Amino acid sequence: MKKILISGWLLATCFLQQAYAQRLRPDRIVLNVTEDPSRSAAVTWRTSEDAAVSYAELAPATADPRFTATAVRYTAVTTPPFADSLPVRYHHFTFNSLQPNTNYVYRVGQGDNWSEWFSFRTAGLPGEPFSFIYLGDAQVNIFSMWSRTIRKAWSVAPDARLIIHAGDLVNRGNNNNEWQQWFEAGGFIHSTVPGMMTTGNHEYYENAAGQDVPSAFWRPQFTLPENGPVGLEETCYYTDVQGMRFISLNSQEVEISDTLLARQKVWLELLLKNNPNRWTAITFHHPVLSTKKSRNNERLRENFKPLFDRYKVDLVLQGHDHTYARGRDGNKGPVYVVSVSGPKMSEIDPQPWMTRTGSYTQLFQVVDVKPKMISFRAYTTTGELYDAFDLEKQANGENLLKNKMK
Repeated sequence: MKKILISGWLLATCFLQQAYAQRLRPDRIVLNVTEDPSRSAAVTWRTSEDAAVSYAELAPATADPRFTATAVRYTAVTTPPFADSLPVRYHHFTFNSLQPNTNYVYRVGQGDNWSEWFSFRTAGLPGEPFSFIYLGDAQVNIFSMWSRTIRKAWSVAPDARLIIHAGDLVNRGNNNNEWQQWFEAGGFIHSTVPGMMTTGNHEYYENAAGQDVPSAFWRPQFTLPENGPVGLEETCYYTDVQGMRFISLNSQEVEISDTLLARQKVWLELLLKNNPNRWTAITFHHPVLSTKKSRNNERLRENFKPLFDRYKVDLVLQGHDHTYARGRDGNKGPVYVVSVSGPKMSEIDPQPWMTRTGSYTQLFQVVDVKPKMISFRAYTTTGELYDAFDLEKQANGENLLKNKMK
């Protein structure tokens, strides 16, 4: 009996020690784009509130495991405890002065509690070919059903330089369990491929004052460029990758705030007017051209579409409607795409602007970018090619669109 009691005590003690260590060990580790991903990389992670200080370590990637001896340690920026009901801290650090097109490894943690070493590759130089992944809404049944989409996307394009998440990553922006599902579903992919997140309406909630505001989780758990308009930090921003300018707009604020609509409009025009890149892709949540007749994002369309046309934007990548549609407004201008990666689905209303449509199909998109051509491919979550087109850049800056689906 005594032996059993001692064994039980040891078992309980080991369990408590393991549970405590697990709280200190970092989780929700996510890599994000920076303004220049060829020279920098941003990482964010979470621990229990007991980890008042945390670190990030970085080294050039080698097959020789002795690389750990050359790793450089950096002290992270650490938040106060998140909330009484959620006693955690978030930590972030931006690695700077990196070399383009180079493999690095990093880990995060403190004391005896560290993550594994993660590998990533910095972006290359303008003109070098690259690929990126674009995902529409994840939103619901994230762990059980969205997981297969992001994992299949990564298996098709494991060397992607970034992943665009076009809003509604979760259904309830202030629900910790849904964010846990989102991070678990992506797993190491979130930690190794820089994410470019844009807010959707479901990343907003109504606060005590009756105002519609971004999720309390958004800024602590992502570290995104702060190069956008005042009041839209880490929701409206841009990054330049190998000759393509990627821009995130906050379409929810376009819908609800005259002031922040105006700021985005002025900022976007300056950004497009002074754009040294050959290609431009813009992402936001609410479609300029909806796939549902019952939806009409008029403020967005009237204020921003003329800028897209004037400055020859190439791709506009959106979500929100829980369907798939791709097309142009006429024979010129951007190619507009609406897509959905999670299982929440709607019927589509075919309209003249659409070239390819679909309903009740989970999808991901892989886009290959070269100096004179963009190749866009949409795949089902089970790996079948669903849509395909190429854009060839002409001497006058216009694009020749070539449909690749029979």
